[in-house]
Amino acid sequence: MGMIKNFKELAATAARRSVLEITEAGLAAINMNAVFAANVRVAGDQLIVADERFTLRATGRLLVVAVGKCALGAGAALERILGDRLTGGIALDIRDGKLAKLETYAGTHPVATAKNVAATARIIELLTGLAEDDFVIFVISGGSSALLCQPGNLTIEDEGAAFTCLTIGGATIQELNTLRKHLSLARGGHLAKYAYPARSVALIISDIPGNDLEFVASGPTVRDTTTVADAAAVLRKYDAGGRCAAVAAGLIETPKDEKYFARVANMLLLSNETALRAMAARAGDLGYAARIVTTTLSGEARDVATKIVAELHGAPPGSVLLYGGETTVTVRGKGKGGRNLELALAVLRTIGEGEVLAAVASDGRDNTDAAGTLCDTMAKERALGLGLDPEAYLAENRSYDFWEQVGTCLVTGDTGSNVSDLIIALHE
Repeated sequence: MGMIKNFKELAATAARRSVLEITEAGLAAINMNAVFAANVRVAGDQLIVADERFTLRATGRLLVVAVGKCALGAGAALERILGDRLTGGIALDIRDGKLAKLETYAGTHPVATAKNVAATARIIELLTGLAEDDFVIFVISGGSSALLCQPGNLTIEDEGAAFTCLTIGGATIQELNTLRKHLSLARGGHLAKYAYPARSVALIISDIPGNDLEFVASGPTVRDTTTVADAAAVLRKYDAGGRCAAVAAGLIETPKDEKYFARVANMLLLSNETALRAMAARAGDLGYAARIVTTTLSGEARDVATKIVAELHGAPPGSVLLYGGETTVTVRGKGKGGRNLELALAVLRTIGEGEVLAAVASDGRDNTDAAGTLCDTMAKERALGLGLDPEAYLAENRSYDFWEQVGTCLVTGDTGSNVSDLIIALHE
């Protein structure tokens, strides 16, 4: 059984079925069991990650610290792979769950609460005081920025206010995470500092367009090149009214000493490229000519929608265009929805006969209980029959309400993975 729970209900046409099967292939390729089984193993005293080898000292402890939307799945996979070699560790996810050897905690996302602070404090406690012979396997995935909350002189409410200010203003994920690094004593390289002098490898699952490891999950194991001044500049850009003055006054500088990062290997384990390649292969199996247009999709969702529709119109019949990345939404109304739902709503205005688009959040939650939606002329006709005006819903950022009524929302639940958004555009 695939990830899309309402597959049969949505597969009303052959083209829709093809788009759904291509989506399923992408989601299957980023399943944590499959990813870790293919990339991580132990042979004697060697931990082997892809082509890299790390020696595990017999006198040292082997710990796992997994944080983010992939933490539980990654933790379970590593427990199986490491077996008796694993001493223990922590998995901090947005979901509840239990593991055999790892302590598990569930935090909140995207806004941090006291649960996040307490779980982060436990991670810091575990990492503090490790010895040179100890080894830590970090798994860092999207969602960690909110989860790794340790606000120093600030409060959770301060961080929440800053987050709201930037997201409503349409800040990029790089801008948002530049600020977040300087709001917590657990982001921006701090976890590497706490783990020092132990050796460690950070297996990073990217949800950031371009895969800049410094910005994935606000870079908790990566030396930060941004400064308090950079964070303050971002805040000024989106807080013209000065509502977050307390935040600006309490920004934290990140660790800069190279020694803290000399004993940590930061490795990109997974990105949207893995999903997109699997989707292209499945499209080929179905008889389509598939092309990965970009892995770094960005920009205002409505503007990106216009570009994608133009490319889809220009594609020859039998084509599938694939996109990965993360758009932004400037919130003007008081509605409910996410980047993918809004992008698809903007696409609906001009999508043509024989064209189908799916826009999907790889974590299964497009800021709602929907992972995304299908968009085609059948959906357009359904909306017309219901008297729904796409422009009116766009004006109020009510994309979720629109697609829920049309009945084309994709439902997966939490996928346990997160490699940004995936968009499939098919021309029959």
